[in-house]
Amino acid sequence: MRKHLLHPAAKPLLFVLCLLPLAWLTYAAATDRLGANPDEALIRATGDWTLRALCVVLAVTPLRVMTASPQLARFRRMLGLFVFFYALLHLMSYSGFDMGFDLGEIARDIAKRPFILVGFLAFCLLVLLAATSCNRAIRALGGRLWQALHRAVYGVAGLAILHFFWMRSGKNDFAEVAVYGAILTALLGWRLWRRMAFRTAPPVGRGKTATPS
Repeated sequence: MRKHLLHPAAKPLLFVLCLLPLAWLTYAAATDRLGANPDEALIRATGDWTLRALCVVLAVTPLRVMTASPQLARFRRMLGLFVFFYALLHLMSYSGFDMGFDLGEIARDIAKRPFILVGFLAFCLLVLLAATSCNRAIRALGGRLWQALHRAVYGVAGLAILHFFWMRSGKNDFAEVAVYGAILTALLGWRLWRRMAFRTAPPVGRGKTATPS
């Protein structure tokens, strides 16, 4: 498994897999397979894929630790950029299909509807994370500051779930919200548990303490 993760074709293959949802949505739109309201279907679908990609990104570290496969870390940046990519598609779908790219109407809608506001805040955080995902940004900020900044992904997760919850509250339909909420809670809870475990771990070796990877 580890050998396959280091294969030169692994990243290109993952890239293609991450584009499959876009390929399907493009095909469905071109062949009139999006239902009676294709505009709303595209807005919802791009939002769903943003959440799914976010879950995958946050699952990388737990999987890496639990399977002792540090090679998984090499895919995290690409997956994170695909979260931003699908979030951008979601925003553009909303802006175009719902608002006709009218910036004034978009601004008023953000101010008027809380679920749009929290979704926009989540996107702003994703812009910051995407803009600082390159090696040059890591060198400029320093490893510690860069890591602290990129913990904003936890805020993105919280805002994304709140956005989804408020959006579904109008129809009193929370089944999918509960599923995504449970997944993200488990992934973030694992991180909190591990951090607390390392803080309370007894010293190992000569005066050294265990530190999280």
